[in-house]
Amino acid sequence: MRIRTAIFTVYVAASALGLAVLMGFVLRDVRLRYVESMRRTLADTATVLAALLESGGAKASGDDLAAAWRDDLPALARTSGTLRVYVTDVRGRVLYDGNGGRDVGKDYDIPAPAAASAEETGPEITSIVQGELRVLAPVKRGQAMVGYVGVGRPLVSVADAIWRARVRLALGAGAVALVLVIAGWWIASKLTHSLERLTTYAQTVRDGQAARPPASRAKEIAALSRAFEEMRVALEGKAYVERYTQALAHELKAPLSAIRGAAELLGEEMPREERARFIANLRAESARVQRVVDQLLELAALEARRGPAEQAEIDLRGLAEESVAALRGVAEVRGVTLALVPGAKPRVRGERVHLGHAVGNLIQNAIEFSPAGGTVDVEVAVEAGRAICRVDDAGPGVPAYAVGRVFDRFYSLPRPDTGRKSSGLGLSIVREVALLHSGEATLENRADGGARATLALPLA
Repeated sequence: MRIRTAIFTVYVAASALGLAVLMGFVLRDVRLRYVESMRRTLADTATVLAALLESGGAKASGDDLAAAWRDDLPALARTSGTLRVYVTDVRGRVLYDGNGGRDVGKDYDIPAPAAASAEETGPEITSIVQGELRVLAPVKRGQAMVGYVGVGRPLVSVADAIWRARVRLALGAGAVALVLVIAGWWIASKLTHSLERLTTYAQTVRDGQAARPPASRAKEIAALSRAFEEMRVALEGKAYVERYTQALAHELKAPLSAIRGAAELLGEEMPREERARFIANLRAESARVQRVVDQLLELAALEARRGPAEQAEIDLRGLAEESVAALRGVAEVRGVTLALVPGAKPRVRGERVHLGHAVGNLIQNAIEFSPAGGTVDVEVAVEAGRAICRVDDAGPGVPAYAVGRVFDRFYSLPRPDTGRKSSGLGLSIVREVALLHSGEATLENRADGGARATLALPLA
């Protein structure tokens, strides 16, 4: 079961149970409220009628009480319908019945408290007999109790009102339940959405792709997101050290072995020409080691940068011109024509040293892979709202198996003329510089032969 469904189910079940219990009490209380309201109305009516009856005849009692009733309240003698007015003597015998005299002569059972004095029992006596609510008010002459005047009404007369009230309450409860269900689904979706974003983030990190931890206003989710990010940084740091240690050991193993061998041979007697050759080899391998170390330090510094590059406005074409001028001598030694194609002069924002190094690496890489007599063209343009530095060479192009790996650290292809590989860090530095400047670096084969390296950067 999905956690969203589980949270929603538990929430709805708890809410439904609480609402059902509450509505049970409320719906039961509706009838009690209506009956109590009716009882109070009947009690007020009985009290008023008793007061009227007491003032009708100073000496009336017994059958004379009924006569006084008929004489004093002739209109009430014709009472009919749901409200019934009646008069009894002190023993409960009906002397007058406003409902056509139906119960005249019958003995009504008056509740026990009626036998006590009026001061002890209070002014009204309430009872429910055969579905009729009856309220009695005592009638006195002076200090003597002479009878009761009663008002009765069938409970069924308020059944429709009770039913309508219960229906309204049920509809209201249904609306509340609907709101609770919607709120429950929203809460469950909101909570699980944050967890799903965390899951997506973890899967992206697992696949080795760049990702940012999801933000959340919930403190617990935000803390969990930070914990994931801290764990990722720690694991990447360990993997980074391990990967670089292995790569550095691999790259330095060959030159160090050559240096060691040459040093051992130099300790022996040998012709001057051989000694000079081994000394030259020592210098070349030492320079190779120094170059690898320097490039590793530069790449590590670039990868450790978390924030954006310093914002300085730079003329990208001017930067390309400087790189072309600096490498023109290298190109001439190899017999390669290096040319800067006329084009735009876009301006970008970033660090001049790093961008210059990136452009220089692309040009030098193109020179090394171009055969003698070939041409390397450098072009600066503006395309799709971005500044583009494009370097085309006349080399063999990138093999299909290496297209997706040329920017990996320490991955290098053999040079066409010597068959030797470089440190494999030049293009990695280019990629890190591009990422640092919110840009992109690509290397692809051209349709007419050779490769094309592109550095794309946002315009200033």
